[in-house]
Amino acid sequence: MDKLQALESTVDSLIARCQQLAEDNRELRQQEAEWLRERQRLVKNNEAARSRVEAMINRLKGLAQES
Repeated sequence: MDKLQALESTVDSLIARCQQLAEDNRELRQQEAEWLRERQRLVKNNEAARSRVEAMINRLKGLAQES
């Protein structure tokens, strides 16, 4: 009977570990999704800033050519 109890205990431990790993995996996937959204936001902001800087440079070049 001791072997059966030991096996049952081992199975219970494995089930608990599997549940914990599943929860960890879910949390990591959620974090990944958040990081991807943040990255997209930063790329969009970077592109907007780049466009504004290019527009300023072109205006400055135009002003320099006029004078």
